[in-house]
Amino acid sequence: MGRSKSTKISPKDDPAYQDNPKVYVDESAIHGYGLFAKKDIKKGQYVGTYEGPSSKKNGMHVLWVWDEDDEKWFGINGKNEMRFANHADKPNAEFWGDEMYALKKIKKGDEITFDYQWDKDEDEL
Repeated sequence: MGRSKSTKISPKDDPAYQDNPKVYVDESAIHGYGLFAKKDIKKGQYVGTYEGPSSKKNGMHVLWVWDEDDEKWFGINGKNEMRFANHADKPNAEFWGDEMYALKKIKKGDEITFDYQWDKDEDEL
């Protein structure tokens, strides 16, 4: 009996990342894969919600959100298409909690980015 080869699906072809009617995943000039607009998105418009299990450890796809009520940070280990949003110093979107909104008009086909707000000095240490 022959072995079946497991084939890895590209994020841009994975049905798990195709539910959001406003965005899609494709190859990015910024880094690996990115999040792109399926259609024009108006300034202030809701783009999507970052979904996944909670996390206490940092990771490549962990979004850290400030909880106003508990006055502490909590992590979300992204499992949907929103995890592919890349960093930009001049982003076109931002997260308000776990929800992303457009900071300005985003044209169909544009990559959607947000500011990771990391400490660049720490990266150089």
